Amino acid sequence: MPRSLACLLLGSLALTALAASGPHDSVIGPDYQAAPEMTAKPGAAKGVIHDFTIDATESKIYPGLNGPYKRKVQVYVPVQYVAGTPVPFIIVTDGPWYTKRVATALDNLIAEKRVPVQVAVFVQSGGGDGKGSQRGLEYDTLSGKYTDFIETEILPRIAKDYKINFSKNPSDRAAMGGSSGAACAFTMAWYHPELYRRVLSYSGTFVDQQSPFDPKTPHGAWEYHENLIMKTERKPLRIWMQVGEKDNGWNKDEASLHNWVMANERMADVLAKKGYAYKYVFCKGAGHVDGKAVGQTLPAALEWLWSNQ
Repeated sequence: MPRSLACLLLGSLALTALAASGPHDSVIGPDYQAAPEMTAKPGAAKGVIHDFTIDATESKIYPGLNGPYKRKVQVYVPVQYVAGTPVPFIIVTDGPWYTKRVATALDNLIAEKRVPVQVAVFVQSGGGDGKGSQRGLEYDTLSGKYTDFIETEILPRIAKDYKINFSKNPSDRAAMGGSSGAACAFTMAWYHPELYRRVLSYSGTFVDQQSPFDPKTPHGAWEYHENLIMKTERKPLRIWMQVGEKDNGWNKDEASLHNWVMANERMADVLAKKGYAYKYVFCKGAGHVDGKAVGQTLPAALEWLWSNQ
């Protein structure tokens, strides 16, 4: 029985049993322990973190759906980076929530030569959540608009102010996030694979949360596993993704289009069928963007994301 059909017929109790059925799927938990790379290690030099704030009035692409807002941006620069040289980088949505975790993991991984020397750009959303919010507009919309925002309004400012030469090679460019931020990271690569090809997703909001409504993608990010991935020629993407057993909407039916567990199960299913380079981790007992699961998996996720195996 196909995994997607089993999820529908058997409900949430079937998910744990079926979560490892794909070629690159795994199950962990329900007990979690932070990976050693999540703690600063002696001998691993700490990168520098710059930060600045952008007012809504400074953005031509996102001038403010519901009025003025301020957006914090942080930039992690490893000590190994030589100013002016092309460098790989990762865009992190909902930035400040991840800054310390990602920076510590990168300090250790770069020192151990397990990932390439890279810059991390942490970009806060414009605020709010769900349909009708600035964050929802940025993260849950299926289009290339957010990528355009990063490429034209964020990266040029960082390049100028901090002497960063962002690599133009799409294989040197990654995006990550959690929840709607994860869906946004996937959308960046899906609509612009010539710019971004590596995606790291925690509890991805691959559900119907797009606002405003778009008749081309009426079910929002649910369309990825319902239609788009299977009906589109395979793109040169590499995707690491995770979901919690008790993630948002875990006990809702298919008709709701709002079951994160079902959505991520189906994402893994169609990625496998289409032959994508992907890894899917199902976390027993974990909730939505569960900090315990993030702490255990983030270093290995980053290492896998930047490898080519």
